[in-house]
Amino acid sequence: LSAGVCCCCAALRPRYKRLVDNIFPEDPKDGLVKADMEKLTFYAVSAPEKLDRIGAYLAERLSRDVVRHRYGYVLIAMEALDQLLMACHSQSIKPFVESFLHMVAKLLESGEPKLQVLGTNSFVKFANIEEDTPSYHRRYDFFVSRFSAMCHSCDPDPEIQNEIRIAGIRGIQGVVRKTVNDELRATIWEPQHMDKIVPSLLYNMQKIEDVDSRIGAPSSPTTGVKEENPSVLAENCFRELLGRATYGNMNNAVRPVFAHLDHHRLWDPNEFAVSCFKIIMYSIQAQYSHHVIQEILGHLDVRKRDSPRVRAGIIQVLLEAVAIAAKGSIGPTVLEVFNTLLKHLRISVDFELGDRRSSGESATLSTSSKESDERIVQNAIIQTIGFFGSNLPDYQRSEIMMFIMSKVPVLGTTSQSPDPSNLGDLGTRRIQIMLLRSLLMVTSGYKATTISNALPAPFLDPLLSPSLMEDSELRQLVLEILHNLIDRHDNRAKLRGIRIIPDVSDLKIKRDKISRQDVSFMKKHGQQLYRHIYLGCKEEDNVQKNFELLFTSLALTTIELANEEVVIDLIRLAIALQDVAIINEDNLPMFNRCGVMALVAAYLNFLSQMIAVPAFCQHVSKVIETRSVEAAYFLPETIFKDKCDLPKSLEKDEKDLFFLTNKIAESLGGSGYNVERLSVPYVPQVTDEDRLSRRKSIVDTVSLQVDILSGNNTEDKVDNTEEITFEALKKAIDNNGLEEQEKEKRRLVIEKFQKAPFEEIAAQCETKANLLHDRLAQILELTIRPPPSPSGTMTITAGHAHYHSVPVYEMKFPDLCVY
Repeated sequence: LSAGVCCCCAALRPRYKRLVDNIFPEDPKDGLVKADMEKLTFYAVSAPEKLDRIGAYLAERLSRDVVRHRYGYVLIAMEALDQLLMACHSQSIKPFVESFLHMVAKLLESGEPKLQVLGTNSFVKFANIEEDTPSYHRRYDFFVSRFSAMCHSCDPDPEIQNEIRIAGIRGIQGVVRKTVNDELRATIWEPQHMDKIVPSLLYNMQKIEDVDSRIGAPSSPTTGVKEENPSVLAENCFRELLGRATYGNMNNAVRPVFAHLDHHRLWDPNEFAVSCFKIIMYSIQAQYSHHVIQEILGHLDVRKRDSPRVRAGIIQVLLEAVAIAAKGSIGPTVLEVFNTLLKHLRISVDFELGDRRSSGESATLSTSSKESDERIVQNAIIQTIGFFGSNLPDYQRSEIMMFIMSKVPVLGTTSQSPDPSNLGDLGTRRIQIMLLRSLLMVTSGYKATTISNALPAPFLDPLLSPSLMEDSELRQLVLEILHNLIDRHDNRAKLRGIRIIPDVSDLKIKRDKISRQDVSFMKKHGQQLYRHIYLGCKEEDNVQKNFELLFTSLALTTIELANEEVVIDLIRLAIALQDVAIINEDNLPMFNRCGVMALVAAYLNFLSQMIAVPAFCQHVSKVIETRSVEAAYFLPETIFKDKCDLPKSLEKDEKDLFFLTNKIAESLGGSGYNVERLSVPYVPQVTDEDRLSRRKSIVDTVSLQVDILSGNNTEDKVDNTEEITFEALKKAIDNNGLEEQEKEKRRLVIEKFQKAPFEEIAAQCETKANLLHDRLAQILELTIRPPPSPSGTMTITAGHAHYHSVPVYEMKFPDLCVY
């Protein structure tokens, strides 16, 4: 009777429960009953509305079996759930999934490693199923937390620990695949999830032995041994996560990386940090690279008070990121990168000088070590600036060049550069040197179509500022920057080292015909370049490298920018330098005087062969041969040796040792050159920067010169400078203030023409025109007769002018000059 009652009770049970019970054998070792499982699957497909009840009943049984440690039945239940998930894809599967996830959570919460791995495997299978419609209410917070905790497993058994960590990483990968593509679902890109996922992956990536295996483009997941390595699996998952990141959630994925590196102090040494950001830069979409760079810059600002080695590690990471981003899209962060780096360069100099001042005379080993560490930071910044700049397109690079130049501090001026008064002389010099070194790297490889594009006036003027030339190293950097910009045919390497070149044709110099734009540039700015070279040769602290760079500057100017007019100017400059060494008004040391003479000899030898005028070449060769016998210290091969016997004095009467203007004029005049200007000694032009320079005296550059281009004897030197008296000096100094007033007047006029009404401007112009007309009428009523001249006379009468073989005269009236 009791058996009959039990049979009746079993028959009254719902069919889905009977089908579920039948899949479990009496002995769990026998495994899932396949025939009954097929019946259950057919029933679930035929009656999908029963799926939620089937799932709930299976979850009930599984929970009971987990508590009773009947793990065999647990395995059977999970296998049945997996098969039902794979077979059913209807709308009714949503409630069934909730039961499934509840069972997976039960397994992950258990302390048994086998059950945790089992639950993870089931979740991964579920993650690979593409659902027809999204589930808006489903959240995976628990699974993110649990899988992240499994990634940090510290089980004493290494095999179990490895197994649990792999399961945790695969679980995170499943969560990512399940949720990352659908923006309508609960997203894992929120910071609370990323702060768990990313550090868990990085923690396992740290365990990798070969760091270099992670460097490069994303690699596809592999099977076998590498798949069993948590570090390799974590890296693949990290790449996949970053590859799915979009514009709006990129920052949330990157910021936890900084937190992890800070917490584990992985900036010094920074090998792991560098490898992490290489993975990031290669994995994300190229158009989002600037987001990562912005985050690195922001973190550098946050850690600006940290030790130098930590900052250097962050900058090195930035360099690697920039190296990859420069090949693709940089985005709008170009100026931001340079501005931030220059700011930290200034901070590093402040720290270095602050440590030096605080230590005072009792400098200790630790202070020296800090200074050395700050130099590491500064070198890393310069390297990053140079690499980033050299990889930019030309139009952006020219902007960056001007941007860096605007940051160079110049004593005595007000600009956007750091305040020199706060830095002091030593700090200003350090900033100048490092910024110019950065600029040197940025200009490396820059090939402008015209020299005016490479050296625009707003860039050339501050670059050639006298305040930048008071230090030997600064002048060397300025000259090297000029070489980068002027040398458009890579001839600089062939000209390295100052020497007498026997045959210039052996160098195989590459050159093009000078363009019209370059001719225009030399007319406008050639005097600035000549002046820079001229004053650079007169510096007392010049060493061999300075003379070598000056020679290269002259040679490159000849190759790239010299037409007949420029050639004459360069010869005038060379003769003026020779006179500097001979007359020695600046009291230069004997080594400098001989060095200038050697520079002139090397350059004129090069120039004569470049323009290929036989008579000119013959004169230059004759002087060099005479020097090699009688005064070898006037040649670069001798004067720049380690031990060279210097003369006690230079004799001005030894004509055979000097290059003579009249001989050069005769040789070039016979070849069609206009040599009239050779008779006019070169004098550097006076610029606004002279009053800012802290050089010897304004007398060195102030001179009043009259060019008389009539038939003078080229052997005679005409004194064309005004006698320098107290009144002349006073007038010259007062003129500086007048120049400032003139500049301000010009600015006001320009501003007026830009903003004033047209009618007002027209009325003022008409009034001035009437006044000028009346004044001219008064002047022309006079009869002017200039003094008689051997060359001719000029007569001006009212309304008429008669010219008779007249040179140029200047007659000054109170308000007007008539020529």
